[in-house]
Amino acid sequence: MHDVLVRRTGVLKISLAAILSAFVVEFVFGIVANSLALLTDSIHALLDSVVTVVLLLAARYAIKPPDAEHTYGHGKVESLGGMIGGIAIFLIAVFFIYESVTRIQSSEPFLVPGIFALGAAFYTIGVDIFRIILLKRSISKIGGSTLKADFYHAFMDLGSTLVVIVGIVLANIGVHDADFAAALVLGILLCGLSIKLVWRTAQELTDIISPELVRQVRGTVVSTDGVQDVGQVLMRRSGDSIFADVTVSLRADVSFERAHEISSKVEDNIKKLLPNSETTVHFEPSWRDVPIDSKIFEIASGVKGVSNVHNISHHTTKGARFVSLHVMVDRNMRLEDAHKLSDQIEERIHQQEPGIQGITIHLEPHIEIPRDLTEYKTSDEKVMALLREHKGVRKVGRIVTLKFDDLLKIDIDCSFDKDLPIERVHDLTSQIEQDVRNHFKNSVITIHPEPF
Repeated sequence: MHDVLVRRTGVLKISLAAILSAFVVEFVFGIVANSLALLTDSIHALLDSVVTVVLLLAARYAIKPPDAEHTYGHGKVESLGGMIGGIAIFLIAVFFIYESVTRIQSSEPFLVPGIFALGAAFYTIGVDIFRIILLKRSISKIGGSTLKADFYHAFMDLGSTLVVIVGIVLANIGVHDADFAAALVLGILLCGLSIKLVWRTAQELTDIISPELVRQVRGTVVSTDGVQDVGQVLMRRSGDSIFADVTVSLRADVSFERAHEISSKVEDNIKKLLPNSETTVHFEPSWRDVPIDSKIFEIASGVKGVSNVHNISHHTTKGARFVSLHVMVDRNMRLEDAHKLSDQIEERIHQQEPGIQGITIHLEPHIEIPRDLTEYKTSDEKVMALLREHKGVRKVGRIVTLKFDDLLKIDIDCSFDKDLPIERVHDLTSQIEQDVRNHFKNSVITIHPEPF
């Protein structure tokens, strides 16, 4: 985008140099040839040069990158420059109309210019054609309100110079009002063009955006894989850039990483539709099509005091739905307080899932395990002795005992008969864990079962 704006300022500089040369030629030759029409057109060229300077400053200011006070950049300045240029065209056009009507109504004789006036006028015609071609090609490649405003100026210059030439020629053959009538037509046409330009740039400054463009963006977003629905779509222009704020609904149980992937894909798809766009995606959770287990997990986990939720199950009996879950709370919490906590969980589940008739909550103690533990070997023999008391254990592997203050974390690898059902293995490991915990207070036991 910066490169485009730099190219625009380059085009406007060339256009400014060309119209200034036309002013000098018309002014000098207007005095030499004693041509009032040529002098008037030179003043118009000078005014047009001033307008081009305004457009140039606007385009150069738009190059500035975003800052603390202009977080969307300075692209709006270009629209403002185009609006100023349009107003200037309108005022000049009104002046032409006024002068044309005044001179048509006047019967006073006027000076007849000579060959020098025609030469200067034809030079200006060449300058105007050069500017029109330059600006038209630049608009088709890089666009921009300031270039369009200068393009209209160039057309106005060409028309006004043609009026001068027609006036000079007709004046030399004796027709008094022909050039004034042509100027009147030109002034009316320029009024229409300038009003159109001012209206369009004024709309850009008020952040108008095409409803069809918004519809296309919405369709692009909703067709992105992973997006369930599209909420608010806010769009605005700043120069040639389009900024979009899009709110999408994603499944509430997707991971943050997956949500980020979907958001990035939404931005990429909008970029394909609108290459000059910058998109911000906001995502909101949607529970549509989310399994009931995930909903229960989110509801229970959101209750203050809950450390962990697991083993969620649900079933339906004769049309009635029932849910059970395991909830871990601080191991030192009193039963009365833990029961109040489970009541809060049940109440929230009933509020958000009124179709559930029965809820069973199994409370478990949660022990916070520090990250920084030191290896502690002295209890391995005691652990081995406890394991030998369990006939189901075929082999004892690695034993790692870690300590932090008065807390022990004991990890054990045990081998069991490979043909045992996993349910039986779970019962055996639970018994072992309980026996070890009885001997080592404030301990967390983890047994990894292996086939033997």
